[in-house]
Amino acid sequence: MSPASSRAQTRQRRNLLISVVAVVVICLGSFAAVFSAKWSPKLGLDLAGGLSVVYQTSKSVPQSELQETVNILNNRVNGLGVSGAQVSTTGNNEISVSIPGVKDAATVLADIGNTAQLFFRPVLCTAYPLTLEKATKATKTTKAQPAQKAISGDGTLPACGSTYETNLANLDVTPNSSVQGYSSNTPQPDPGFAQYTSTSVNKPNYERSTVLLPSLPGNGTTLNTSLRYVLGPAQMTGNSIGSAQAQQSQTGAWEVNYTLKGAAGSALWDKVAEENFHLLLGIELDGVVQSAPLIQPTQETFTSFDGQGTINGGNMTEADAKSLALAMQFGSLPVRLKELTTQTVSPTLGKSALKAGLGAGIAGLILVLLYVVLYYRALGIVVVSGLALTAALLWAIISALGHTTFSPSFDLAGITGLIVSIGITVDSYIVYFERLKDETRAGRSLRTSVDRGFKSAWRTVWAADFVSLLAAIVLYVVAVGDVKGFAFFLGLSTILDMAMTWFYTRPLVILLGRSERLTRTGRFSIARGLGSDGRGTGSDDAGPGGSSSSNGKGAAKPKPGGLIRPGGVPAQ
Repeated sequence: MSPASSRAQTRQRRNLLISVVAVVVICLGSFAAVFSAKWSPKLGLDLAGGLSVVYQTSKSVPQSELQETVNILNNRVNGLGVSGAQVSTTGNNEISVSIPGVKDAATVLADIGNTAQLFFRPVLCTAYPLTLEKATKATKTTKAQPAQKAISGDGTLPACGSTYETNLANLDVTPNSSVQGYSSNTPQPDPGFAQYTSTSVNKPNYERSTVLLPSLPGNGTTLNTSLRYVLGPAQMTGNSIGSAQAQQSQTGAWEVNYTLKGAAGSALWDKVAEENFHLLLGIELDGVVQSAPLIQPTQETFTSFDGQGTINGGNMTEADAKSLALAMQFGSLPVRLKELTTQTVSPTLGKSALKAGLGAGIAGLILVLLYVVLYYRALGIVVVSGLALTAALLWAIISALGHTTFSPSFDLAGITGLIVSIGITVDSYIVYFERLKDETRAGRSLRTSVDRGFKSAWRTVWAADFVSLLAAIVLYVVAVGDVKGFAFFLGLSTILDMAMTWFYTRPLVILLGRSERLTRTGRFSIARGLGSDGRGTGSDDAGPGGSSSSNGKGAAKPKPGGLIRPGGVPAQ
């Protein structure tokens, strides 16, 4: 062997070894990093438990509005700090929402499912809760009276009594130097609305109507017993709000700070606020008055809000403030939704499903590994180590993705995708090893076969993996729900299989095939696993200008009883 050829082989051996070591370091290093960070995959709804709800639109809507609704629901779910949630359309104007790890399902449903139509309306007067007199029996001095019947608040409401109106004269807001900064009157609720029900948000032309709505309940009250407001037509909607954030004031009260959407939003808000200067402005969210603040009561004249403001006062709790901020931040839904089905999945049930899924996968993996080790002997160790490294890298990638905005959820469908990928990965090893068998049966040595065999096997592995990857991509794009999880993890595993085959399996098998010790005909040798005697004919071992031999010593082996004549023609 020439010095140049020797240096080339040394360099090739070094490159192969670097490739194997690099893969081992990357896989084990990634696993160690996520393990030390205490990261783990974000479990899906069927494993971690949580909430699953299907909504249907109140009317048929175009696809653009349905997709806008999905986007807003996605933003609301993400705004709750929940990861791994899935929001998708399921046809027939239906939207499916799955949120893993939810503990307070009622609160989440209230936050994501409300239409979040936000209106700013002038307060005309306040009103008592719905109060109906019961039937009375006749006495000696009075006649029997039937029970009062409620009057629908969806019809035309009467005008507020002059003494109950919240106008400038009755409120009489006067700025002063007191601690509060102003003084004002508080007109009594108008008893004329006690027999009217609160206005429904489904009332035709609701935005432009005068409405009777309840306020947020305070201590000891509910929506049915809280103070109500008679509000005029909406002067501004939540579409003019750019961003909003709930926080506590210096006094510890919860409030919502918001900014307007651009110059147009700021100008509109200033116009509305100026029209209601020293008056009450009702801020309504889905038929409930969140707050009704006085506009700039401490100032003598109106000044611009400069594109921002604060909503406070009333009985706003932390949950109320955060819900209002969430609705203001991400906007109102273009259509009203109604719940079709709501399902709460128990975490205990999810853990049982996880154990069953992992148990099935591990059992199948053990059987596969036993088979390849018994069948391919030393080459089976390549399969075992390759699968172990792939599993470590997969765990690291899935765990890391769980802490990104993409955040795919790991559910039973994903486990199924990984189990299927085990078969695809093992199939890549088998294709390569069977090609090695063909090479050795053709009379070539193991040293030559490992390199030649991979070149032909790689085309088959690449084609098979490409088809699997293409199928996974198509499934992920066109499918919805759990099928997306199956497709994602199947595609991810397939990509890793292609990388591991080229950067780990190929160099490791080539290195092992050049080992004198492992290519001998021992019970656990590579040769035994390939059904070879470890020598081959050596027909491809000769270098340029060299001779081919079957006994490895450069001389042709004569037939028994024959002679080799000059020119290499055997005598008869």
